Amino acid sequence: MLPPVSEEKNFPLSCQACRDGAGLPFTIRMAFQPILDLQKREIYAYEALVRGPQGEGAGWVLNQITPQLLYRFDQVARVTAIRTAAQLQMKEKLSINFLPNAVYKPETCIKATLEAAEEFGFDRTRLIFEVSESEEVISVSHLTGILEEYRYQGFLSAIDDFGAGYSGLKLLTRLTPDLVKFDRDLVSGIEGDSRKQKIMRHMIALARDMDIAIIAEGIEEPAERDWLFEHGIYLQQGYLFARPALEQLVSQEIFSKLE
Repeated sequence: MLPPVSEEKNFPLSCQACRDGAGLPFTIRMAFQPILDLQKREIYAYEALVRGPQGEGAGWVLNQITPQLLYRFDQVARVTAIRTAAQLQMKEKLSINFLPNAVYKPETCIKATLEAAEEFGFDRTRLIFEVSESEEVISVSHLTGILEEYRYQGFLSAIDDFGAGYSGLKLLTRLTPDLVKFDRDLVSGIEGDSRKQKIMRHMIALARDMDIAIIAEGIEEPAERDWLFEHGIYLQQGYLFARPALEQLVSQEIFSKLE
């Protein structure tokens, strides 16, 4: 887990600087992994995943981020994701991971995101912001305020890694996100695990009762895909379909490979 920014003086950074990628000692790039709607046979969204200047993985990038760089990294990563998606002419939704402990005032910190969406012609209603349940949130009330502001601005919100972290049900009841992403540990081998199946059925019913859409992530086996599909989880993501591709999008032909 990345530590929170401890001093307000670390936050100020002009929106232009965010768009230019200023404030970080290295360049970041974006890889994109599709989220498929298997019922409609279309790409629902792409998740933006941060990479280093030579394509290094997210772990390498995060290891470079000190507490003093946390806010700047969060801001620059958002803008880079939106700019790259626009350059690739992405028409689907764009899902961006954000660090709630790096957000000072949501109405202020969101300014660069809004300006980037306008500058690069990316419809803000196609933006999803994911917060990981495995990330220990310093203040749930602060996170609630962030997501309320995001909803006001027309963004969608998602809880990532649901079922893997600190306080899933607490976050679910306090935040009421638009989507939840069920964690790989829960879906792995679910077709042959009766305990996981019972848990999943209850979670599916709960999400539907709250009018929350479900995404299953980390799908690696056809049997996992099929069990989840049969139980109404049509939004799926994982290596079975496509690995993250650096500054590339997959084509609709991806569905022909699933036959």
